[in-house]
Amino acid sequence: MRSLLRSFLLSRADLSSGAGLPSRRVGHGWVLLRLEQCVPFAVVLIGLGIELSPAHFLYTGPLLTAMPPLAALTMGPLGTLSAAAGALAVTLTSATLHDSWGLQVYSNFLGLLVVSVACVTISHIMGTRRQRELDQIRRVSEAAQEVLLRPVSPRLGPVRAASIYLAAEAGAQIGGDLYEAVQTRYGVRMIVGDVRGKGLPAVHAAAAVLGAFRETVHYEHDLAEVINHCAAALRRECCAADHDEVYRTECFVTALVAQVPVESVVQLVNRGHPAPLVLHKGRVRSLGPTAPMPPLGLEDLITRPVATIDSYPFSPGDRLLLHTDGVLEARNSSDDFFPLPEAMEAVRARSPQEFLEQLHQRLINHTHDRLADDVAMILIDRLPAATD
Repeated sequence: MRSLLRSFLLSRADLSSGAGLPSRRVGHGWVLLRLEQCVPFAVVLIGLGIELSPAHFLYTGPLLTAMPPLAALTMGPLGTLSAAAGALAVTLTSATLHDSWGLQVYSNFLGLLVVSVACVTISHIMGTRRQRELDQIRRVSEAAQEVLLRPVSPRLGPVRAASIYLAAEAGAQIGGDLYEAVQTRYGVRMIVGDVRGKGLPAVHAAAAVLGAFRETVHYEHDLAEVINHCAAALRRECCAADHDEVYRTECFVTALVAQVPVESVVQLVNRGHPAPLVLHKGRVRSLGPTAPMPPLGLEDLITRPVATIDSYPFSPGDRLLLHTDGVLEARNSSDDFFPLPEAMEAVRARSPQEFLEQLHQRLINHTHDRLADDVAMILIDRLPAATD
């Protein structure tokens, strides 16, 4: 499992750097890469300027010969071919303009031609190999997503359900957000969480919490004990020998566990996570905890070890949204937060999946497709008693 997750992390690094898929955010690395790709063409233009100036007696052959290999370092076959063509054009222009055809010019031209063909060929071979590796890593990351972030079943006992996950980085499949919904003998149980940090340690922590939830949710009667098992699994993961001291001291997860029994209520245990929202008769209400608790992994901050189970009405026809803070903290170009309650009240959809799709579209429109954080959401509809 660890090797699979390491492969996934490599895919995130490759894809976010611009290999294979365009990044949605123009970062420092992207700008630096573009500047590096301009260097060969800038040198070719400098060589052309020298040949057209009174300083044409300067020998530019070695400088131009180095341009195809330089282009091959940062560009594919087409870019390498373009740089080689520019260098060849400058060489031919110089020889024709100054009538300097001779053994040295022919040797320089032949050397540049051989280097160009070799570089274009190698660039094509390496590009094909890299694409195969990226395709394989994508398949591994998709397998990791199936293991960690499986789509919830559309029907779970007395509710209909849907889930969605949006990664802030282009091409990413999973990250620090987590979710799950399963039907048990105690009712439908769900978890939504957000791991502090990013990268492989965050995926490890998410896997530990989800694994503990999936194991205990079927046999542990007390909902508070379910989240206690998740906290214990996180502590074991945080204390693993291969993690550094910073990770061990700053490892925590905000989490919310919910239970929908046969009765028309929803039971919640909130450990520092954004409160879920319930849509009842067209109006949205936040289900905040009566006694706030710290996130998983920060149990040392409290003296009361027992978590509070809050119960709220959840009638047939109501909709409950569990989400991560990536939804609430999504901003537009004016730095305004996404108005999640208003967006929920404005959505008109019959099924949970349609509801999440419309909510997703509103979120994308608000942020102009530039999410700053990962987003995970679970939506459940309470069905009438006749269809339970």
